[in-house]
Amino acid sequence: MIKLAVAGCQGRMGKRITELALQNKEIKIVALIERPDCPDLPESVGGVKISTDINAIKGADVLIDFTVPQATMVNIQTCLKYRVRMVIGTTGLTAEQDAEIIEVSRKLGIVRSSNMSVGVNVLFGLLRKMAEALKGYDISITETHHIHKKDAPSGTAKTMGEIIQNAGQMQPIPIESIREGEVIGYHKVIFKGVVDTIEISHNANTRDMFAEGALVAAKFVAYKDNGLYNMQEVMGV
Repeated sequence: MIKLAVAGCQGRMGKRITELALQNKEIKIVALIERPDCPDLPESVGGVKISTDINAIKGADVLIDFTVPQATMVNIQTCLKYRVRMVIGTTGLTAEQDAEIIEVSRKLGIVRSSNMSVGVNVLFGLLRKMAEALKGYDISITETHHIHKKDAPSGTAKTMGEIIQNAGQMQPIPIESIREGEVIGYHKVIFKGVVDTIEISHNANTRDMFAEGALVAAKFVAYKDNGLYNMQEVMGV
C-alpha cells in the first residue's frame, strides 16, 4: 500500500485528490498539508489530521503537490530531505525553478506534468504527429480557464506549444489566454493551411480527470528511486 501525502489539500485539486485517495484501496493518506492562513481550515479530513508543517510528510512514500511555485520549491527540498517522491502538478514555474526540479530529480523520483489528464496526454501525442505532418500550416492555441487561475498561458498550453515547436515548427506558437467564469479547462489548437483548416480541442468536464491522473502518477513514481518523468512515460504512450 502506498503511503500518500497531499500538499494544498484544501485547494480545488487537493480536495478532490484527497477524496479519491480515501476511496482507493491501494493508497493510504498519511499526511495532509495546507498553508497556515488557509481560511476555515478543518482539523482533519477522513480521519487524517491537517498539518501546516511540511515536515509532516516524513514517512510518506509520495507527495502530490498542486500548490504554487514558491510552496512547491520549499516542498521539493523537504521531500529530498526525507526521501519522499513527488508528483508535481504546479504550473507557472520559472526556468530557474524548473532547473532546480531537474537537479533534485537526479536523487529523487519525480513526476512533473502541466496536465495529469490521460486524455490530454493522448492529445499531446496527436499534436506531435500533426505538427510533423502539417509543415507550412499556421498554428495557434487558445486556452480558457476560470477567473481564479493565476498563471497565463496555462501550463498545458505551453506544453502544447513546446511539443509542436519541437516537432519541426520553427517559430514559437502564439497562445491566447481567456479567463472567464468557472471554466475548468478548455484548449483548442488550430492548424490553418491554404486548402484547409484543422481544429483539435479538449474540454475538461470535471477536475476528476486531473485527480485520477495524479493518483496514477503517484503509484508509478512510488517505485522509482530517481528520475524526472512526465505523464506520457507514466502511461507508456
